[in-house]
Formats: sequence, structure tokens, C-alpha cells
Amino acid sequence: MTAPLPVRPPEPPTSTPAHEDKAPQQRQPTRLLAPLRETGKLFALAVAVSRAIFRRPFQVREFIEQFWFVASVTILPAALVSIPFGAVIALQVGSLTEQLGAQSFTGGASVLAVIQQASPLIVALLIAGAAGSAICADLGSRKIREELDAMEVMGVSPVQRLVVPRVLATMFVAVLLNGLVSVVGTLGGYFFNVIMQDGTPGAYLASFSALAQLPDLYIGELKALIFGFIAGIVAAYRGLNPRGGPKGVGDAVNQSVVITFMLLFFVNMVLTAIYLQIVPPKGG
Repeated sequence: MTAPLPVRPPEPPTSTPAHEDKAPQQRQPTRLLAPLRETGKLFALAVAVSRAIFRRPFQVREFIEQFWFVASVTILPAALVSIPFGAVIALQVGSLTEQLGAQSFTGGASVLAVIQQASPLIVALLIAGAAGSAICADLGSRKIREELDAMEVMGVSPVQRLVVPRVLATMFVAVLLNGLVSVVGTLGGYFFNVIMQDGTPGAYLASFSALAQLPDLYIGELKALIFGFIAGIVAAYRGLNPRGGPKGVGDAVNQSVVITFMLLFFVNMVLTAIYLQIVPPKGG
């Protein structure tokens, strides 16, 4: 006779550990706080760059090279975009003023729209799209090749060595391009108003001198300076923090352009509201 096989006692039911149940609950606040964390890091980089601008040594050669690069990729597109943009504004404003019976004010309204709003935004969008994407890709490729880590090991600050010259270059080019776009956009609006809408050159110029004032030019230049700073900071931040290797660099470039566009329109709204509250209109 064979001995009976031993009966294995039933295994107790497996229970999920308590920490696995809490894991999704712990990840949810982390995901919610991620945008705030990224925003804080972006502001921290902006503060670090602002402080490093006044520290020595200043990278003059790097600044000149970046200035020339940013200017070379934005001058021609800015001039070509400003002509139809100024023409569209002049045609639209001219049609509206003609309906209202105030066609003599077409020049002042269209030129103020170009100088205060269109010119800084055109310059900032071109710098963010052309120069900002190149800056982000350059810093991102250096990051994944661990060049920035090697610089930190050698005691060289990547912010002062690489980021500061690029941010200053975008700021100075934005200010200079703003003047170019303002002039070209104004000339384009003048041409299309006089030629296509049978406007009077004297009335166009007289309305501009009657409505415009010097602070209008100041706010345009100030917007261009701030927009250039924002474009450079966002591009540098995304370039310094890529994720996922080479593919992450491409994603960082796209993110930098989108984030810059969103910030530019929001900051433009805030600056315009503050300017209209502080500076009274001419003759008011």
C-alpha cells in the first residue's frame, strides 16, 4: 500500500500592500504641483541670469557671435513680415474710419497700432521662433552630451558662460529690430493707405502728429526689450532641462516656442493695461 500524499494547506489570500494603494494618491498631488515647480525653476533661472549679467568676466566674444547669429536669422523675415502686417492694419483701420466719417485719423490710428502692439510682437515671435529654437537646441545638445556637467566640474558656470550672452543678444536684437519693424510697417501702411484707399499724404502725417507722443515709442521699445528677455530665458531653460535624449531636445524646442508665445501675449496685455493707466492720451 502506498502512503497518502500530504495535503498542502491552502495559502492565505494575498493582500495588496498598503503603500501600493496609496501610490496613485501620492502621484496625483505631484502631477498637480509639477507646473508650479517648473514655473519656479524658470523664475529662478531668470533671477540667476539677471545677477550674472553684472558679474565678471563678461563673455564679450560669445555675446558678439550670438548677437550676429540672432540678427542674421531675424532681420530679413522681420522686414518681410512687417510690410503686409502694416498694410493690413492700415487697410482695416482706414475702412473702419471711413465708415465712421473720420478718415483723417487713419494715419495716427494705424501708426500707433503698429508701434505699440504689432512691432514688438512681430519681433518677439520671430526671435522666439528662429533664434530661440536654435538656442534651445544648442543648449539641449550640450546637455545630453554632458558638456554642461563637465563645465560645472571644472568650476565654470554654464549660466554665466553660455546663457547670459545669449539672453543679452536676444534683448539687444529685439530692441534694434523693433525700430526697423516700426519704420517698415509705418511705410507699408502709408503706401497702401495713400495708393489703395485714396488717402491724403498730408492728412496721414497730420493725424499721426496729432495723436502720437514720445511715450508711445518708449513703450514699444520697452516691450521689445522685455519680450527678448522672456524669449531668451524660456529657450535657455528648456535647453538646460531636456528629457529623453535626442528626442527630448526636439520636444524641448517645441515647448520653448509654445511657452514663449503664451507668455508674450499675457505680458503684452499686462504692459498695455499699465501703460494706458499711467500715460494719458495726447490732448486728454
